[in-house]
Amino acid sequence: MAPQVAPPRLGPRLLIVFAGWMLVNAATAQTDTTPRLEAQRVAFKQAYAAASQGGDSWRALADGLQNYPLYPYLQAASLQHDIRQVDRPTVEAYLKQYPDMIPTNDLRRNFLQELAQRQDWSDFQAMYQPGLGDALTCDALQARLAGGATLDFDKDLATLWTQPSLPSDCDAVLQAAHDQGLLTPERLWARIDLAADAGKGGTISNMTQWLSDDDAEEAKYLALALNEPATAVQAAANWPDTARARQAATLALVRLARRQSDTADTAWQNLQSRLHLAPTQRDSVLNALAVFHATDYDANALTRLVDLPLNAQTDVSREWRVRVALAEQNWSAVLSAIDAMPPGQQQNDEWLYFRARALSELGQSDNAQRAYVRAAAQSSYFGYLAADHQHASYSLCVLQPVVSPQGEQAVLAIPGMQRAFELFAVGMLKPARREWSQALANADAQTLRQAVNLADRRGWYDRAVFTFNNGQALGYYTLRFPLASQDGVVSQAEQAGIDPAWAYGILRQESAWMSDAQSGADARGLMQLLPDTAADVARHNGLPWDGGNSLYDPAVNIELGTRYLAQMAGRFNGAPWLASAAYNAGAARVSQWLDARGTLPPDIFVATIPFKETREYVARVMYYSVIYDWRLHGTAAAISTRMTPIGQPYSRPDAQDPRKNISCTTPPAAAPAPSTTTSKASAPATDKAH
Repeated sequence: MAPQVAPPRLGPRLLIVFAGWMLVNAATAQTDTTPRLEAQRVAFKQAYAAASQGGDSWRALADGLQNYPLYPYLQAASLQHDIRQVDRPTVEAYLKQYPDMIPTNDLRRNFLQELAQRQDWSDFQAMYQPGLGDALTCDALQARLAGGATLDFDKDLATLWTQPSLPSDCDAVLQAAHDQGLLTPERLWARIDLAADAGKGGTISNMTQWLSDDDAEEAKYLALALNEPATAVQAAANWPDTARARQAATLALVRLARRQSDTADTAWQNLQSRLHLAPTQRDSVLNALAVFHATDYDANALTRLVDLPLNAQTDVSREWRVRVALAEQNWSAVLSAIDAMPPGQQQNDEWLYFRARALSELGQSDNAQRAYVRAAAQSSYFGYLAADHQHASYSLCVLQPVVSPQGEQAVLAIPGMQRAFELFAVGMLKPARREWSQALANADAQTLRQAVNLADRRGWYDRAVFTFNNGQALGYYTLRFPLASQDGVVSQAEQAGIDPAWAYGILRQESAWMSDAQSGADARGLMQLLPDTAADVARHNGLPWDGGNSLYDPAVNIELGTRYLAQMAGRFNGAPWLASAAYNAGAARVSQWLDARGTLPPDIFVATIPFKETREYVARVMYYSVIYDWRLHGTAAAISTRMTPIGQPYSRPDAQDPRKNISCTTPPAAAPAPSTTTSKASAPATDKAH
């Protein structure tokens, strides 16, 4: 269905911009500019490659590009490369010619950093502007100190002092502040407490040099607790019973509980009689021990959680009380745990679903059906599980954005948007996103809709994912869940022998359609493959492999990603939900969880996954798979058919299987708004999560 069309409401400033754009383009309106634009893009890429090597050779390649929107990026790239050799007049000339542009701001920041390295404080002060980050703020203070100025704590340091960690550029400034007598014990301890709350043991260690011997010793307790909690709890047996020692012991016990709950438990038994912790500190330790014994599913985990003092309970501990009861399939305990939650927490779609599940298991059929009705009103993984229990259709309220040719032309008249779309067209995706964000920083909802619609037509799919991420805009499902047939997801999934809707769901969760996505673990591209993994998949499947950077090519990434998904599925009887968990957390971890709780039904098993990231990952991928099934076919296979019991073989949905209709269900008055699950590129889980 074509989008609805309505004229946008344009403010006076936007109308002026639009009118100017129309006048500028009137002379060329009757000519085909596409070949010329393509030629400019080719020329720009060549010139940019030359500019990135420094010097002026790019200028000959850029002949005729002076009116091309990205022309300012060329000289900026050359100057950035030659930053150690360029002088202030050259940089200032560029800043004056292109004020308020992103390359301009980057060049100013980088040149100031270079001037600081040179200790050219005269030029630095002439060019410095506040608000460029903590490092340059400290460099500016160094420049003043070099000129003989003194520091004023409230004026110069108070804001920096609230940061739990600072860059090395600030070391000399902090030392000067100490030498001037500005770092009083009270100020030092205030920042140590900030650093302790933020887990920055290194910051605390650095500040011990400015404390008295006794204070330094107690500060070292805190640093040790943060950096080496196991060592700290052993050392705490010899610490004095002071406020700072108690603070450090609390930090160490809580951090150790996350890693080694049994060791932390033993340490707590030894320390609680000799260190008289405050009630809030005891509550913090008791909470951590209960929660992390729960994530290990220890035999007495449920009792610990039930017996937690009221002041020691948190949303996290109450949630884990439900999960442990689910793992035990103790349905009365499940119901009691949900009833013990605050009303707001009970309205989470997960707990609405498991309340209905518990009522059903306890034989309270009428109450269970009413609870399932409330849960099924949600457009979410849990809402669709609830709908399957009712044999009901799935709730999905689909909106089409209201756009207009005039509104889209007005967006295209914004210089920053011209640069954003051209940067996307030439493959410079990170700068493109920066230009987009700056150009639309204060845009209204209607302008955003026009911009996203334009981006979608150009194949820039991640703009919808990140722009339509809350409120009513979540209803723009066709934009938020693009099909992108040109990337070959369907054909590659079919060749790999997996469900295309599932492949789409994985891709959407992994990268949110950012083809240049790169995780901290170096997973790359749309389906977030590690280079070593991709190389193994290519070798195993007889596919070409051209190195890690080839994973930024969507076609390559999807071909290898779908084969890797098939490989994961093969390890778990084809089950997409278990393979999804393995894709996120690793097959070895999933096998461990199966060894421990492999007799549980799929919905309960997912709810008892120890890692929060992986639990939510599986739920989102299964939900997204339904959405993509609907996008591909107009109906969807039931989510429960994707959640095959552990050990049973999975068969892909076919034309003979029953399908779910999609309809817009009005939630009951007492039910919450639909869950807002937002995709983003993710890295594998590495620790137990609350």
